[in-house]
Amino acid sequence: QVQLVESGGGLVQPGGSLRLSCAASGILSRFYVMGWYRQNLGKQRELVATMTSGGITNYGDSVKGRFTISRDNVKNTVYLQMNNLKPEDTADYYCNAQDPNDYWGQGTQVTVSS
Repeated sequence: QVQLVESGGGLVQPGGSLRLSCAASGILSRFYVMGWYRQNLGKQRELVATMTSGGITNYGDSVKGRFTISRDNVKNTVYLQMNNLKPEDTADYYCNAQDPNDYWGQGTQVTVSS
């Protein structure tokens, strides 16, 4: 059973930074893609960033240039560095992994507000 555990969410002022972490129960190389998605109440879940096992990244248009996805294969952890946060980044952020089954974490809340 694969488990993904997110952490690092919280309240931050506009322009601030946060780093989200997603700890996986298995080695990262078993997942051909891992990523982050976000969702607000009443809205569809949207892509934030993904990274393939080969290191190819993809970002949602609204976060390009501000967010960076990375991974630590020793710690079996994927990160999302979020800089220059905006109020519209407020959402629940979910970690996703595919092998090719689809796995999701429980989510971590990010609130950007002054």
